[in-house]
Amino acid sequence: MAIRSSRTGARGGATAVVAAVVLGAVLVGCSDAGTSQGPGGDVPYVAPSVNAAAASRAADEAVVAQDAKDGASAEAAASEEAGEARNRPEAVRDAFAGLQATLNDNCTPGSSNCAYFLGRVHDELVRLDKAMKADGKGPGHFKEPIAGIAALRKTLNGDLSTDNLEKHRSELIGTRDRINTWMQGHPEDYR
Repeated sequence: MAIRSSRTGARGGATAVVAAVVLGAVLVGCSDAGTSQGPGGDVPYVAPSVNAAAASRAADEAVVAQDAKDGASAEAAASEEAGEARNRPEAVRDAFAGLQATLNDNCTPGSSNCAYFLGRVHDELVRLDKAMKADGKGPGHFKEPIAGIAALRKTLNGDLSTDNLEKHRSELIGTRDRINTWMQGHPEDYR
C-alpha cells in the first residue's frame, strides 16, 4: 500500500501549475509570430489575453485534477484499511464479552422478544467460535467450547427459524452457560 504525503501531493500540484504557466507563455509568444503576408485569411485573430486566460484555466484544471486524484487515492487507502479490519479475526475477549452480555437474559418461547434473544445468543456463539478458531493459541486450546458449539450447530441443522431456535432453546442457553463457565476457568483468554 503506497501512502503519499500531503507534501508530495502539493509538489505534484505545483509542478502541474508551473507546466501550465510555461505552456501559456509559449502560446502567448506564438501569437506574436507573423509572416510578411500575415496569418492567412482563414485564421481568426485571437488576442494574447485570451491565450493567457486559456493557460490560466488549464492550470486551474490541472490543480483540480491533481486534488481529485489525491482524494481518490486517500479514499481508496481508507477503503482498503476498512476491508482489512472487517476481515481481521475478532479477539476472543471481545467475542466473549458479547456472549456475556446475554447472561442475565432469558425468554419464554412464544414471547415477543424470544426470537431476538435466541438469535442473538446464536450469533454470539458463532462470533466466539470464529474468534477461538482464529486465535493465536490455536483451536486446540479452545477444544471444549468449540466442540460445544459444533454440537449445537449439528442440533440446529442449519435451521435458524424462530420455531427451531425456540425448540432448541435449552440447548442454546445450555451451550452459552457451559462456555461461560469454561471461560471463567481460563481468565487469561479474555482479560
